[in-house]
Amino acid sequence: MNKQELTDRLNAVGMRPGRGLGQNFLLDGNLLEWIVRKAAPRKDEEILEVGPGFGALTERLVASGARITAIEYDHRLADELRRRFAGTANFRLVEADACKVNFGGHYPEGSDFRCVANLPYSISSVFIADMVKLPSPPSYMLFMLQKEMGERLAAPPSCKAYGALTVVTRSIYDVTIEKIVPPEVFFPRPEVDSALVSFKRHGRFALSDSDRKHLSTVVRLLFNQRRKQMGKVLRGVFPADKVDRALDELAVSREERPDKLPVETLIELSSLLYREEKN
Repeated sequence: MNKQELTDRLNAVGMRPGRGLGQNFLLDGNLLEWIVRKAAPRKDEEILEVGPGFGALTERLVASGARITAIEYDHRLADELRRRFAGTANFRLVEADACKVNFGGHYPEGSDFRCVANLPYSISSVFIADMVKLPSPPSYMLFMLQKEMGERLAAPPSCKAYGALTVVTRSIYDVTIEKIVPPEVFFPRPEVDSALVSFKRHGRFALSDSDRKHLSTVVRLLFNQRRKQMGKVLRGVFPADKVDRALDELAVSREERPDKLPVETLIELSSLLYREEKN
């Protein structure tokens, strides 16, 4: 779809792309094909797409034979998708805010699904955090994100971008920036570069639901006060003796800052802080 074709479609449904909704439509057919090749959808597998727009990526995913569930918030676009894919057996549309959908109802615990999307930038951090919280997170995700968000999720320790969402996401996924995407391949043109970012579930830490919740609590506490010494921050919530024992066991200074610690150390710290003491 070129810019004129997209403009005609937008005019036909009486809409202008909303910045508040993060609506940036991808125009580059070659890049769409690259996304599909990278995702390599398989016949009959479950794939979730968020923010399908007019269905430029959707039609390519549907053509693979995979079972596509598309979440679209804008009712005008949802109506267009219903008309376009009417009678398509492997396409399901959910008209809803993706940040409020009960994904457990669509993908119960133990389900195997992947997620591929030109993700609306306005919801990217919330949506990714929601995926990570699922009892059975997607086995793989491939998202178009703002470059800054991609760098945040792929950031190493001791980097300004390294934060709580980085740690929680990387406790489950290997995150890779696959391709930097310039603004001119979108309409409307965003003010920043974008990035295609892949998330491959690794299973290195085998965290339970409660482990993941505890980790999220600890890292959000620490990174919300990232300039303060860890010992002081943790003692504000956990018993001082437990904090001291945990930091000593990990050979971490009480004066250390959380952004200096790798993901695995923060996971161990969370486990020690929530470990039930045996008498």
